[in-house]
Amino acid sequence: MTAVTIRPASPDDAAVCGRICYEAFRTISEAHGFPPDVPVPEAGIGILTWLFSHPRHFCVVAELDGRVVGSNCLDERSSIAGVGPITIDPAVQNRRIGRLLMEAVLDRARQRGAPGVRLVQAAFHNRSLALYNGLGFDAREPLSVMQGPGLRRETDGLPVRPATSADLDACNRLCMRVHGMDRDGELSEAISAGTAVVVERHGKITGYATIMAFFGHAVAEGNAELQALIGAADAFQGPGILVPTRNAGLFRWCLGQGLRVVEPMTLMSLGLYNEPAGAYLPSIAY
Repeated sequence: MTAVTIRPASPDDAAVCGRICYEAFRTISEAHGFPPDVPVPEAGIGILTWLFSHPRHFCVVAELDGRVVGSNCLDERSSIAGVGPITIDPAVQNRRIGRLLMEAVLDRARQRGAPGVRLVQAAFHNRSLALYNGLGFDAREPLSVMQGPGLRRETDGLPVRPATSADLDACNRLCMRVHGMDRDGELSEAISAGTAVVVERHGKITGYATIMAFFGHAVAEGNAELQALIGAADAFQGPGILVPTRNAGLFRWCLGQGLRVVEPMTLMSLGLYNEPAGAYLPSIAY
């Protein structure tokens, strides 16, 4: 195998890596009869432009004979790090490039002392499942990506409103109770962007969502609050929301509201992991 070089990514790499991202997702998804998570090259370029420019994402690219052939990112906005998207040019796959890209971000996570690393894997992609398992990741939760029309409805006794910076501490405490850690960095950004919402019961915050989308997450005391958050959404952006399939009550409720299953995924973790003590929706990072 020709030597592969792994180096830090820069915004200048986003155009070529974004097109690779599109081609990689399109190739594997269409081979298994699923719609691609990245529908057009411009979407891949937009995602990686944001990631490669973000101060709290560590991103790397792989070069083969001086040509960029793939990339990977590590979300460092919280104590638990999130991996992805990792994509390799379909023309040069199965040459251990994916392993080198994964090892680079895992080395980074160890250097910064992250207690755990997580990712979400396409359940139909056998090679990535084998790679992540071989690197020490454990499968934790089967997920169903679900999409459908925005429900735009209110739930009696569970009002949903935009989140403000004054809600940050309460939301972080809730996430700590459910997951054993908070996701302050992501939530702070979502509040600043105006996409975050909270749900209240008797005036107390009992759930929040950064955004009802592929890249958003939600945490709640129970399914009723999570249903209120989902129900209040105008739309589900990107491929859809990620619903833990083992949460049969929530999964069944989503189906009853007209949401459909788009594709199966798997939440995987390396290092610290606590079984959630509440209801939640992971993001595509974790």
